[in-house]
Amino acid sequence: QVQLVESGGGLVQAGGSLRLSCAASGRTFSRYAMGWFRQAPGKEREFVATISSSGGSTYYADSVKGRFTISRDSAKNTVYLQMNSLKPEDTAVYYCAAGNWPGTSPRMYDYWGQGTQVTVSS
Repeated sequence: QVQLVESGGGLVQAGGSLRLSCAASGRTFSRYAMGWFRQAPGKEREFVATISSSGGSTYYADSVKGRFTISRDSAKNTVYLQMNSLKPEDTAVYYCAAGNWPGTSPRMYDYWGQGTQVTVSS
């Protein structure tokens, strides 16, 4: 079992930056691929970024490529999402997730955090 707790969301102006953190419980954190997803009101949950269990591979949605960076610190059992050059369309609840493979579908992830709100004003 893995429990995930996100933090770092908030209100930011367009062009600004935020860093989301996702703290994982348990000693098996390093075994899991980690992903970030987001869900805006009235929309389906969409993939943002994923990182392999070793941290050696990352993959991003086209909409965030070049602006967002996913990373992980196994010593701290934490995965991060650095978000730069934020746009109003990035506004959503952001969720981190843990799974066996670094996929882009929510169905590939077994554990989810409660989410953190990111609001980008124009």
